[in-house]
Amino acid sequence: MTPYDTPCTADPFARSISAFETLMHTLSGSPATTWTHAELEEHLDAAGRELLRLLLQDHLDLRARQEENQVRAGAGPAVTGPEGRVRPWREAGHSRWLASVFGTVRVTRVAHRGPGMGNVHPADQELSLPAGRHSTGLRRLAVTEAVRGSFDQAHDAVTRRCGNVLGKRRLEELVVAAAVDVDGFYRTRIPVPCSREMPLVVQVDGKGVVMRPEALREATRRAAAKTAGGHRGRLAPGEKPNRKRMATVACVFDTRPAPRRPHDVIHPPGGRSGERPARPGPRAENKWCTASLVRPPEQVIADVFDQADARDPKHLRPWVVLVDGARHQLDLISAETGRRGATVHVLLDFVHVAEYVWAAAHAFHKPGTTEAATWAADRLTAILSGHAVRAAADMAAQAKREHLSAARREAVDACHRYLTGHLDELHYDTALDKGWPIATGAVEGACRHLIADRLDITGARWGLPGAEAVLRLRAIVSNGDLDPYWRFHTAREHERLYPTPDQQRLDLAA
Repeated sequence: MTPYDTPCTADPFARSISAFETLMHTLSGSPATTWTHAELEEHLDAAGRELLRLLLQDHLDLRARQEENQVRAGAGPAVTGPEGRVRPWREAGHSRWLASVFGTVRVTRVAHRGPGMGNVHPADQELSLPAGRHSTGLRRLAVTEAVRGSFDQAHDAVTRRCGNVLGKRRLEELVVAAAVDVDGFYRTRIPVPCSREMPLVVQVDGKGVVMRPEALREATRRAAAKTAGGHRGRLAPGEKPNRKRMATVACVFDTRPAPRRPHDVIHPPGGRSGERPARPGPRAENKWCTASLVRPPEQVIADVFDQADARDPKHLRPWVVLVDGARHQLDLISAETGRRGATVHVLLDFVHVAEYVWAAAHAFHKPGTTEAATWAADRLTAILSGHAVRAAADMAAQAKREHLSAARREAVDACHRYLTGHLDELHYDTALDKGWPIATGAVEGACRHLIADRLDITGARWGLPGAEAVLRLRAIVSNGDLDPYWRFHTAREHERLYPTPDQQRLDLAA
């Protein structure tokens, strides 16, 4: 049905002005004088969002009329497509919907056409319209909410603010699409320079994420298939057998040297006297995190060392690498540093060492007793002083003298194997003297923030694209880079949607 012709309004923002005047009339009327402040807020929230939507719609309509007038006047250069061919025909009245943060609006523009060629809309490029219906502002809002809480919570938050403009499934797709430029973004970033006296610290860890069966790695999926349908007894707290995919998390940061003594780390038996207060440890500065479920651990480790290289390209600063003792991580770090020709000081997380020592202490003394605490403090102080070999030998000899049972002896043997197997990574005396960190608190905090606080929420089971996107975007937020990343991502998205002929030829050549 052909629409009726309507006279062109002199003021292009007449509808917006009318809505504003209606709102003022409502607020100045007698019914509004009886409203509570909550009722006023509720009314202004809905009416104000509609007013903003009308302002956006009126502006888009104004630009559409200006473009149509330009076409009627025969002005403007010839329009070519991305392949470089001219579109000789022009046709007004082509429209599309745009879901914005204020609501849904219609964008009308002129189509430039040609025989056997797709339409070109110059207004789309001028407005940098997205490929789908949802605006860039709405996409950013969806990303901000989705990396903060569950997708259900994000959908509810977007609906409360913008109305019913976005479905939950489409929200998940927008989050995945928003993470495509993370690698390219960090290749363009130049870290802030730092003095050569400040150590450069690299930490690596891993944490599992509960996945849907199709998103598991092949070995885990086969193990899950073997146990499917089988009966098991009560699981241990937090146990999720064959349901997790391991994410690799790494961080790099600068720190100011903070020399300490062993007794600054371990309370001496009987407590501190108060005459020599404990010296504080080094603190992380300019921390940068990366994490991935898709890329192999060696790639994540390479990424974090790329960031370290960017901070200290000539390797003038001391590099300290802290790990939890996993042999595959140590092998990957050794291979990466060897490839780069970098000299690094590898240390085991002292907290992990303390856990082994405390387990051995409970093999000799009842848990919670002063004797157990004294035994553990003596051995840990010796290890911090650079005497790990002596501490391991002493506990093995004591276990032999006391004829411990096999069950109790196992904890002592495990501690002995751990210490003697990692002697090259136990130089805590050097680390304390130079003021380096000796624990992986920074990367473990990153694991909790990036993964546990979002990907490990109750009932979550992830597909691989969504989990990877949320993980990488949370790392962007944690690094404080969301604003510059979004500007970078928006610019790259514009280039992908509206390539110039030169860009098209470069893409084909590549």
